[in-house]
Amino acid sequence: MVSFLLSVTFSCGLVIAVAHVINRRFIAPVYDVVLNLTAFGAAVAASLMLDHPVPAVLSSGAICCWLWLARRTWLDRKTWVDPSVG
Repeated sequence: MVSFLLSVTFSCGLVIAVAHVINRRFIAPVYDVVLNLTAFGAAVAASLMLDHPVPAVLSSGAICCWLWLARRTWLDRKTWVDPSVG
């Protein structure tokens, strides 16, 4: 039962992450990237400790998406110009 509930939870997180990646205009705030990477990293670790491979794989997929979004955020911030600076 625990494995099923974890799988449902991390499947939802993976779907959300994939939806963000597909939405090319979505630029995640830095805090969102950091917190989601931390959360899904902890989820992978916990799932592996509980010997639940499916939730661990789903969480790993979400980590890959958030790394992609981190790259997109970094590239956006690199080219961002503050409009208040003239």
